[in-house]
Amino acid sequence: METRSREEIEESTERLLQDLKAVVQDGEELLRAGAQELGERGNAAREKLAAALEMAKETRRKIEERAVEYARSTDELIREHHYQSIGIAFGVGMLFGIIMNRR
Repeated sequence: METRSREEIEESTERLLQDLKAVVQDGEELLRAGAQELGERGNAAREKLAAALEMAKETRRKIEERAVEYARSTDELIREHHYQSIGIAFGVGMLFGIIMNRR
């Protein structure tokens, strides 16, 4: 299984949140625009779209909450173990520098 860095995870989470926001906005616009022109089948589709939008909003809210929670816990961990964090960052930076200089 491939492991991803924290930055990659944050970037993909941010992209997911932006995509969800766009879907919600587009869906709401579609609902407003087509509300007057819908028949019986259209109303059923509208209800399904509204339910999907609510699920997307809930998913986005949960992802945002989880991201904030992870950021807070990471911040607390670094603040509690600041010397170890500095040492680890130094070691990783040094290792990265050695690898980059070899190429």
